[in-house]
Amino acid sequence: MPKKTVLPDPRQTPRFAGIPTFCRYPRLRDVAPENAPVDWALYGVPFDGGTTYRPGARFGPRALRQESQYVKRYSVEHGIDVCEALSLADAGDAPVQPFSIKGTLDAAAEFARGLGDPRVTRLLAVGGDHTIAYANIRATWERRGAPAGGLALLHFDSHLDTVDAVWGEKWSHASVFIRAIEDGLIDPKRMLSVGVKGPLNSGADLDYATAHGVAVIGYADWRRSPAEAERRVREFVSGLRGADTYLTFDVDCVDPAFAPGTGTPSVGGFTSAEALGLLRACAGVSLCGADVVEVLPDRDVGGVTALLAAHVIFEIMAMSAAEREGKGGR
Repeated sequence: MPKKTVLPDPRQTPRFAGIPTFCRYPRLRDVAPENAPVDWALYGVPFDGGTTYRPGARFGPRALRQESQYVKRYSVEHGIDVCEALSLADAGDAPVQPFSIKGTLDAAAEFARGLGDPRVTRLLAVGGDHTIAYANIRATWERRGAPAGGLALLHFDSHLDTVDAVWGEKWSHASVFIRAIEDGLIDPKRMLSVGVKGPLNSGADLDYATAHGVAVIGYADWRRSPAEAERRVREFVSGLRGADTYLTFDVDCVDPAFAPGTGTPSVGGFTSAEALGLLRACAGVSLCGADVVEVLPDRDVGGVTALLAAHVIFEIMAMSAAEREGKGGR
């Protein structure tokens, strides 16, 4: 019997009742033996000690659990029932050390290493600020056999996050990918950053990505020609040829008019619909791990940012389900 995700029946158990988990997926400890090991373990990392502007993303995992209660199971765009195709579970929250960035990353990576079956289970981390992506990338890389050269990366963000240090600190949400590249976890020549925009502290902030071969599709590129930008995304994904690929999504790539609940807002970005459309353009990629980060509930009007982030999680799961079922090009 194929594995699947058992959800509460929304016609019997209201979505506003019970203890909220990510998208109402069962807790990892409650997954029935026939549905184990799970295909994806989703877990929170409630930490924002690496932020360089507004704190508060430590409350992101809790907000996403709450807003994801109305996320349903069937993807019209991919033509697939995610919960029939995959076994999914909420693995709780990783331990954090609020006064130590590196201590938190080490603790979160250690927690993630032990989730599910490393041979089967992929990891999706919910932040927290973008610093936490390093921990999930490291755990994913190790569980995939520590491939030489690192993982491929699809990166949705307003910022490149390749600054060497801020205020003398080398571990922050501004430096997550320079550290991951330095440590061999990510292959910069198989890294695509989508949605980069906004003013910079210096033109030199672009130098690291340029020198290391990171491909960038800025929001201005998309505005000039949405069709061409989407073609470039599809071409990049096609060029990965089944390679283990990690996807990281920072909600600040979306315009704060649509996603106000974030700590480093960058105006003039994607609408919610545009961001989801670009995610769907990645169909066919072989995802080995993912994260969704930078939701700051205190700045979130009506929970719209957390709701969007919850649907980003669903799109990632749908993409994975479609790739497994051979519907990656739909």
